[in-house]
Amino acid sequence: MCHYCGCRQIPLIRDYVAEHDRATVHGDNALRALDQSDPAGAKAHLEAMARELESHWRGEENGLFAIMRREAAYAEHISPLVAEHRELAQLLGSVDLADPVDQQRVRDAVAELAEHISKEEDGLFPMSLIELSGAEWDTAMAAWEEAHPGEVLIED
Repeated sequence: MCHYCGCRQIPLIRDYVAEHDRATVHGDNALRALDQSDPAGAKAHLEAMARELESHWRGEENGLFAIMRREAAYAEHISPLVAEHRELAQLLGSVDLADPVDQQRVRDAVAELAEHISKEEDGLFPMSLIELSGAEWDTAMAAWEEAHPGEVLIED
Protein backbone atom coordinates (compact mmCIF):
# COMPACT_ATOMS: atom_id res chain seq x y z
CA MET A 1 0.00 0.00 0.00
CA CYS A 2 1.44 3.34 -1.01
CA HIS A 3 1.81 6.33 1.24
CA TYR A 4 4.08 8.48 -0.88
CA CYS A 5 1.75 10.75 -2.87
CA GLY A 6 -0.16 12.30 0.00
CA CYS A 7 -3.66 11.46 -1.22
CA ARG A 8 -4.40 9.81 2.13
CA GLN A 9 -4.05 13.21 3.76
CA ILE A 10 -7.17 14.38 1.95
CA PRO A 11 -10.14 13.76 4.29
CA LEU A 12 -12.32 12.22 1.57
CA ILE A 13 -9.66 9.75 0.47
CA ARG A 14 -8.73 9.00 4.09
CA ASP A 15 -12.38 8.09 4.73
CA TYR A 16 -12.62 5.94 1.62
CA VAL A 17 -9.53 4.05 2.80
CA ALA A 18 -11.06 3.64 6.27
CA GLU A 19 -14.25 2.30 4.69
CA HIS A 20 -12.15 -0.15 2.67
CA ASP A 21 -10.45 -1.24 5.87
CA ARG A 22 -13.76 -1.81 7.67
CA ALA A 23 -15.19 -3.78 4.73
CA THR A 24 -12.05 -5.90 4.58
CA VAL A 25 -12.22 -6.67 8.29
CA HIS A 26 -15.84 -7.79 7.89
CA GLY A 27 -14.85 -9.98 4.95
CA ASP A 28 -11.96 -11.54 6.86
CA ASN A 29 -14.18 -12.13 9.88
CA ALA A 30 -16.78 -13.78 7.65
CA LEU A 31 -14.13 -16.15 6.31
CA ARG A 32 -12.97 -16.98 9.84
CA ALA A 33 -16.57 -17.72 10.80
CA LEU A 34 -16.91 -20.03 7.79
CA ASP A 35 -13.68 -21.78 8.81
CA GLN A 36 -15.22 -22.30 12.27
CA SER A 37 -18.45 -23.71 10.77
CA ASP A 38 -20.37 -20.64 11.93
CA PRO A 39 -22.56 -19.62 8.98
CA ALA A 40 -24.66 -17.31 11.17
CA GLY A 41 -21.55 -15.41 12.21
CA ALA A 42 -20.36 -15.27 8.61
CA LYS A 43 -23.74 -13.96 7.52
CA ALA A 44 -23.67 -11.21 10.15
CA HIS A 45 -20.24 -10.06 8.96
CA LEU A 46 -21.27 -10.17 5.31
CA GLU A 47 -24.37 -8.11 6.09
CA ALA A 48 -22.21 -5.54 7.90
CA MET A 49 -19.82 -5.56 4.95
CA ALA A 50 -22.71 -4.97 2.54
CA ARG A 51 -23.97 -2.03 4.62
CA GLU A 52 -20.50 -0.49 4.73
CA LEU A 53 -19.98 -0.92 1.01
CA GLU A 54 -23.42 0.34 0.00
CA SER A 55 -22.79 3.88 1.22
CA HIS A 56 -19.12 3.70 0.25
CA TRP A 57 -19.93 2.79 -3.35
CA ARG A 58 -22.68 5.41 -3.61
CA GLY A 59 -20.27 8.10 -2.44
CA GLU A 60 -17.49 6.96 -4.77
CA GLU A 61 -19.67 6.47 -7.82
CA ASN A 62 -21.68 9.67 -7.50
CA GLY A 63 -18.66 11.77 -6.57
CA LEU A 64 -15.07 10.88 -7.31
CA PHE A 65 -15.87 8.33 -10.04
CA ALA A 66 -18.41 10.57 -11.78
CA ILE A 67 -15.90 13.41 -11.90
CA MET A 68 -12.97 11.31 -13.05
CA ARG A 69 -14.92 9.38 -15.64
CA ARG A 70 -15.38 12.63 -17.59
CA GLU A 71 -11.88 11.93 -18.90
CA ALA A 72 -11.80 9.00 -21.32
CA ALA A 73 -8.48 7.78 -19.94
CA TYR A 74 -10.04 7.29 -16.51
CA ALA A 75 -13.47 6.13 -17.69
CA GLU A 76 -11.98 2.92 -19.04
CA HIS A 77 -10.64 2.15 -15.55
CA ILE A 78 -13.70 3.29 -13.61
CA SER A 79 -16.33 1.31 -15.54
CA PRO A 80 -14.82 -2.06 -14.50
CA LEU A 81 -14.64 -0.88 -10.90
CA VAL A 82 -18.34 -0.03 -10.93
CA ALA A 83 -19.09 -3.43 -12.49
CA GLU A 84 -17.13 -5.07 -9.66
CA HIS A 85 -19.23 -3.11 -7.14
CA ARG A 86 -22.41 -4.50 -8.74
CA GLU A 87 -21.10 -8.07 -8.84
CA LEU A 88 -20.15 -8.04 -5.16
CA ALA A 89 -23.43 -6.40 -4.17
CA GLN A 90 -25.35 -9.10 -6.04
CA LEU A 91 -23.33 -11.85 -4.36
CA LEU A 92 -23.73 -10.36 -0.88
CA GLY A 93 -27.46 -10.07 -1.43
CA SER A 94 -27.98 -13.63 -2.62
CA VAL A 95 -25.33 -15.87 -1.09
CA ASP A 96 -26.45 -19.08 0.63
CA LEU A 97 -23.81 -19.83 3.23
CA ALA A 98 -25.12 -23.38 3.68
CA ASP A 99 -23.99 -24.08 0.11
CA PRO A 100 -20.30 -24.98 -0.19
CA VAL A 101 -20.22 -23.51 -3.70
CA ASP A 102 -21.46 -20.17 -2.35
CA GLN A 103 -18.98 -20.37 0.51
CA GLN A 104 -16.21 -20.61 -2.09
CA ARG A 105 -17.74 -17.71 -4.01
CA VAL A 106 -17.50 -15.64 -0.81
CA ARG A 107 -13.87 -16.65 -0.36
CA ASP A 108 -13.12 -15.67 -3.95
CA ALA A 109 -15.03 -12.39 -3.57
CA VAL A 110 -13.07 -11.38 -0.46
CA ALA A 111 -9.81 -12.01 -2.34
CA GLU A 112 -11.11 -10.08 -5.35
CA LEU A 113 -12.14 -7.20 -3.09
CA ALA A 114 -8.53 -6.86 -1.96
CA GLU A 115 -7.47 -6.54 -5.61
CA HIS A 116 -10.27 -4.07 -6.26
CA ILE A 117 -9.23 -1.93 -3.32
CA SER A 118 -5.65 -1.91 -4.56
CA LYS A 119 -6.80 -0.57 -7.94
CA GLU A 120 -8.51 2.31 -6.18
CA GLU A 121 -5.97 3.07 -3.47
CA ASP A 122 -2.84 2.60 -5.57
CA GLY A 123 -4.16 3.95 -8.84
CA LEU A 124 -7.32 6.00 -8.90
CA PHE A 125 -6.98 7.80 -5.57
CA PRO A 126 -3.44 9.08 -6.25
CA MET A 127 -4.53 10.22 -9.71
CA SER A 128 -7.43 12.14 -8.18
CA LEU A 129 -4.94 14.15 -6.17
CA ILE A 130 -3.45 15.68 -9.31
CA GLU A 131 -6.56 15.70 -11.49
CA LEU A 132 -9.33 17.25 -9.38
CA SER A 133 -9.81 20.98 -8.92
CA GLY A 134 -11.05 22.54 -5.69
CA ALA A 135 -14.62 22.71 -6.99
CA GLU A 136 -14.45 19.07 -8.06
CA TRP A 137 -13.29 18.05 -4.59
CA ASP A 138 -16.27 19.95 -3.18
CA THR A 139 -18.56 17.98 -5.51
CA ALA A 140 -16.95 14.69 -4.52
CA MET A 141 -17.31 15.60 -0.83
CA ALA A 142 -20.97 16.48 -1.32
CA ALA A 143 -21.57 13.05 -2.88
CA TRP A 144 -19.92 11.38 0.12
CA GLU A 145 -22.06 13.40 2.52
CA GLU A 146 -25.22 12.50 0.60
CA ALA A 147 -24.26 8.81 0.72
CA HIS A 148 -23.52 9.02 4.47
CA PRO A 149 -26.41 11.02 5.96
CA GLY A 150 -25.74 12.18 9.48
CA GLU A 151 -22.07 11.19 9.35
CA VAL A 152 -19.01 13.41 9.26
CA LEU A 153 -15.57 12.76 7.85
CA ILE A 154 -12.92 11.41 10.21
CA GLU A 155 -11.32 14.20 12.24
CA ASP A 156 -7.57 14.70 12.11
